[in-house]
Amino acid sequence: MLKEEVREKTLSPQQVRAILNADNKEIVELCKRAAILPKKNNKGQTYFSYDEVRHLRRLQAKKNVTNPLAISVPAVPQKEASMMKNLLGSLKEMEANLSDRIAKVIDEKLEGMDEVVVELIRCKTDNETLRQKIIDLNKEIYQLKNDLNSYKPIGFGMYRKKERSIWE
Repeated sequence: MLKEEVREKTLSPQQVRAILNADNKEIVELCKRAAILPKKNNKGQTYFSYDEVRHLRRLQAKKNVTNPLAISVPAVPQKEASMMKNLLGSLKEMEANLSDRIAKVIDEKLEGMDEVVVELIRCKTDNETLRQKIIDLNKEIYQLKNDLNSYKPIGFGMYRKKERSIWE
């Protein structure tokens, strides 16, 4: 029941054009003046309520009654336009200042990174060199232990070197 009432109280854009006897441009202008936004149903189709159409009709009637030569409305939009231009200019200036400041801070923070990277590379090469020295020293220790194990005590603090053959 409620949906039927809503359907009865809504009008399609074609019906609004017929009621107002106006084209789409004029309807859009009237909607802007009246601050009316057309609604869309769940299928994405545009519709207007009866109250909105009544309001648009009143605005259209007022527009037709008033003398277009006596209207001094353009002064207000010019002020608004200049204010908008000033606001946009201010926003662009703030954006440029912010981006400059951020770039400056990032540059300052990254300034020392080159030195850090060079130091990191130097440390890495030193680390590899020391690792290779450790490997070489471990090999030498293994050989010295083998040589030490080849000496056998014979008494009175004397040692005799046992000859190792290749096959051992």
